[in-house]
Amino acid sequence: MRSVLHNDVQYVKGVGPRRATLFGRLDVRTVEDLLYYFPRDYQDRRHFTPIAALEEGEFAVIKGEVLATGLSKTKKGKKVFRLIVDDGSGRLPCLWFNQAYLDNVIKQGEEYVFTGKVQRYQTLQMANPEFERLKEGGEELSQAGRIVPLYPLTEGLNQKALRTIIKQALDQYLPSVPELLPDDLRARWQVIPLDEAIRTIHYPADREALKAARKRLILDEFFILQLALGLKRERRASQAESLPHSPVTPLRDRYIAELPFNLTGAQRRVIREIKEDMTTARAMNRLLQGDVGSGKTVVAVCALLTTVDNGYQGAIMAPTEILAAQHYENIQRELAPLGLKTVLLTGGVKGAERKRILREIEEGTIQIVAGTHALIQKKVAFKQLGMIVIDEQHKFGVRQRSELRKKGFQPHVLVMTATPIPRTLTLTVYGDLDVSILDEMPPGREKVKTYWIGPERLNRAYAFIREQAAQGGQAFIIYPLVEESEVLEVKAATEMFEHLKRRIFPGLSLGLVHGRMTAGEKQRAMDDFRRKKTMILVSTVVVEIGIDMPDATVMLIENAERFGLAQLHQLRGRVGRSRRQAYCILQGNPRTEDARRRLQVIKSIDDGFLIAREDLEIRGPGEFFGTQQTGLPELRMGNIIADIRLMEFARRQAFKLLERDPALKDPELSTIRRRLMERYGDRFELGDVG
Repeated sequence: MRSVLHNDVQYVKGVGPRRATLFGRLDVRTVEDLLYYFPRDYQDRRHFTPIAALEEGEFAVIKGEVLATGLSKTKKGKKVFRLIVDDGSGRLPCLWFNQAYLDNVIKQGEEYVFTGKVQRYQTLQMANPEFERLKEGGEELSQAGRIVPLYPLTEGLNQKALRTIIKQALDQYLPSVPELLPDDLRARWQVIPLDEAIRTIHYPADREALKAARKRLILDEFFILQLALGLKRERRASQAESLPHSPVTPLRDRYIAELPFNLTGAQRRVIREIKEDMTTARAMNRLLQGDVGSGKTVVAVCALLTTVDNGYQGAIMAPTEILAAQHYENIQRELAPLGLKTVLLTGGVKGAERKRILREIEEGTIQIVAGTHALIQKKVAFKQLGMIVIDEQHKFGVRQRSELRKKGFQPHVLVMTATPIPRTLTLTVYGDLDVSILDEMPPGREKVKTYWIGPERLNRAYAFIREQAAQGGQAFIIYPLVEESEVLEVKAATEMFEHLKRRIFPGLSLGLVHGRMTAGEKQRAMDDFRRKKTMILVSTVVVEIGIDMPDATVMLIENAERFGLAQLHQLRGRVGRSRRQAYCILQGNPRTEDARRRLQVIKSIDDGFLIAREDLEIRGPGEFFGTQQTGLPELRMGNIIADIRLMEFARRQAFKLLERDPALKDPELSTIRRRLMERYGDRFELGDVG
């Protein structure tokens, strides 16, 4: 019976090939997709308003007899269909533009229900209302006299057509939807049957029925997700033994002893957790969360040295060539006294040098490789890869991370992110990972002072940068675009670089870096800034991640309203990396409430966890986490913030089930197994569950 749900949506009555293309824009391609295409909101059309009581601007449902109809034309030649409806308390004109066919549809003398917004043009009227003829014998109305769904639309599909198609699909195909939960689970969870929940979510009788339908559908969605995460975690735990690592780590211990600063308590704790992981028989799979400047790189180097101490190779993969080059330079500088060989492998490394590096990696004479996604190319072969560090892991896709793992035999993996999120949500999105958190900042650093200014105060900001440069401080000036946009009224890095160099800072040396430059050009610009050959670096967000310039004291972000909260927090983290007081100046003129809220948050909060929570509330979980990067599909109904209690409940239930039946072999779980594989099998590499 289930196979009919996989039929192409074009074969649903009222769809056809042309509309199927429109449904494709909405990611609706099968009958099942259509049944699960849930409303974004609802209109309560259960109550009719007397025409005499109508008020301008209100949304209303009226019922009455059509007294007169007629076609006319506007001065520009557009056809207008008009009618007068009478409900006994008064009369109301209704009109439709460019819908002359209605003259043959709506009949004078018959009763209709009209639904729309009441407007005033000389007199009260409804323009382009939805309508439905009152059926003989008191049959139930399909779109009036009830709570009506409002769906997300695309050009070419209107609400009325979409409702009609989905209503027909529900009547025809809903009996083919198999119940997901066994009777005992459904009884324990106190949820309604699945077919009832799907019908109710589209056409709820009342708010209580809608609440019950949402609970059932959200729990289904979360339950399957948590089962997938639990299975993924268990499969990794039961994989073949990892490369053996001894707890004796002389290189790592010497590195820590020779650091020019003391580790924080959080760093020591996390380093200990990682070492314990690496000395067990199971391959480590750990997520390291830490705010900007919390010292994640030192922890990563300790993990890499642990594997080198045991005779294996380590790799650290970064999302940009600039960050990869910085990792390489720092690691090479810090580890050279230990006699280790480190190389940089990016797309910019070519020719004979690239061949040499690839040969030495394969021979094992190189202990640590820093690089970009170039590390996952087929020609890169490690002799024995024991440890992988993936920096800013959310910038990589699931398959990219998986490809790097395949370069070794069960290597230990540490993924790092500077986007901290609440622990409960971490367990949801990264539920197959062990989690370490750097919740302590290195001592002695001053809080970055953050200001939000309007365009009229920009010259004062430039003057402040000149003052800082005179005292040896450097500055970043960030723009959202490389070249001037005709659409967006924002400044561009390339054009503003010339303006700043000639008009604003004629006596200072300026550098420019943006994403369209070659790797060599970007690296030279960063090297000049690091060596203080340039005092001001004009840039786009290419410097957002991981750039460490201790003498940079000012971060000026122009058109700051164009950036996301996470970007603003990361950019601010490029300054304040020494004991000198640092400043972040946000120049912005926001025109939306969300943009104003972002600037207000970044101005008043410096705690990355609090900023992340605000970012989640502003953007929503789908955009915040980036489903492509995490491997999670879009949730159709649940919201991992608003519905967190249901998520936690689903997690407990999923793990209880896996404890009882780790492979989901119970015949009663066949529908759950099928749904799990359809939704997450390929994404989480679950193979043939059960």
